[in-house]
Amino acid sequence: MPHQVILVGASGLIGSHLLTQLIESVEISRILLLLRKPLHISAHKVQELIVNFDELEHYSSDIKGDVIFSCLGTTKAATPDSDLYRKIDLEYPLKLAEIGTRNGVSQFHLVSSLGANALASNAYLKLKGELENELKNLSISSLHIYQPSLLTGNRKESRLGEKFAISVFKLINPLLIGPFKKYRSIEAETVARVMLNQSLKDLKGTFIYPSIKIQKLA
Repeated sequence: MPHQVILVGASGLIGSHLLTQLIESVEISRILLLLRKPLHISAHKVQELIVNFDELEHYSSDIKGDVIFSCLGTTKAATPDSDLYRKIDLEYPLKLAEIGTRNGVSQFHLVSSLGANALASNAYLKLKGELENELKNLSISSLHIYQPSLLTGNRKESRLGEKFAISVFKLINPLLIGPFKKYRSIEAETVARVMLNQSLKDLKGTFIYPSIKIQKLA
């Protein structure tokens, strides 16, 4: 049976690839995009819902379907306000999962990060780890957490530091072997493809996909 899905973060690097793949998939019948501003997608199966993410409960009657994909995320450079940063990286995805679970959405797919750990000293990894723990406590019937390493692909915004890191990793990826293989950079399109493929399987439980496992599944 074709799936009805909800996607948040469709304008981001992974989210934009995932949206394209969802539109092309015959297994997907409806795509609800939760957006701050319209993307003007013309595909017939796509519905755009403009929301105030601080008031997600107001849209709970619309957040219904089979699968939720959360590709939300930001950076300190783009969001220097620490409170807003926490909202985007933790509070919004968690609230979305809570509403979806209450409405009978059976799957929740989250883009997290390699090294996510609530006890990490790094603030970014600590926040990702906190979100993962909170989601596990929701008893979602099918929870999928993707932990990619450095993402490669064409971003809409320019990140000079990240561009430099990507160029370096292109050179050193072949040298990262054994226990260091997990740190190899990964294409955003690859992560998106695995997210879609895993959502089409009848999987129950909690599944963690470190970057190296995402590569294998691809």
